[in-house]
Amino acid sequence: MVAARERLPTAVSGRYTGGVETLRELAARYVWWQAPDVTLARREHFLCQLMTLGTADDVRTARQLLGDEAFRDALRHAPPGVVDARSWNFWHLVLFGESPPPLPERPLP
Repeated sequence: MVAARERLPTAVSGRYTGGVETLRELAARYVWWQAPDVTLARREHFLCQLMTLGTADDVRTARQLLGDEAFRDALRHAPPGVVDARSWNFWHLVLFGESPPPLPERPLP
């Protein structure tokens, strides 16, 4: 967990005093089954979860802290099964201004 804590200030980029604690609160709310520091160490998964389940206020807060490029990166590397079709379409239009590619799929053996 120490490594995750060391990466948090870089993820926030010093944009917002108290940002790390705010991100931990959001992580605890939207990925409740694991420790916030573990969640924040997997930023793409966390942001995809937030884009799918988050309230407008929570998403706005995270966008202010991390910037839209972090959200774009999360969509580019979205884990299969985390983002639903409606959120996938919405966020591609908002962040990229274009129709989305197909949703990520798990490869079957």
